[in-house]
Amino acid sequence: MPWLVRDDEVLSPLEVVASAAARSKGLLGRDGIEGAMLLRPAMSIHTLGMRFALDVAYCDADLVVVDMARMAPWRLGRPRLRSRSIIEAEAGAFDRWRLQAGDRLEIRP
Repeated sequence: MPWLVRDDEVLSPLEVVASAAARSKGLLGRDGIEGAMLLRPAMSIHTLGMRFALDVAYCDADLVVVDMARMAPWRLGRPRLRSRSIIEAEAGAFDRWRLQAGDRLEIRP
């Protein structure tokens, strides 16, 4: 499983979701998530049908965080034009990771 990394610090195991079918399903039907999920490509998400709140990081083509949000279930997120991928984690994860806009992330095997 790949890992989400910032400055050589491993933040979380990472589930990479790249197909259109897998992106449309995302976290629907789950009661939680271990680690984080990367949706690529993506500019926006929704939490319709979700059972838990999410931390959402909108990243550019270089995986630099351009914006962040916490989304409750049953919400529509507005698109971020510079976003090329989105990282989702359970609400509170980004606080624990001290994730901020401007952080450059990496995916490592």
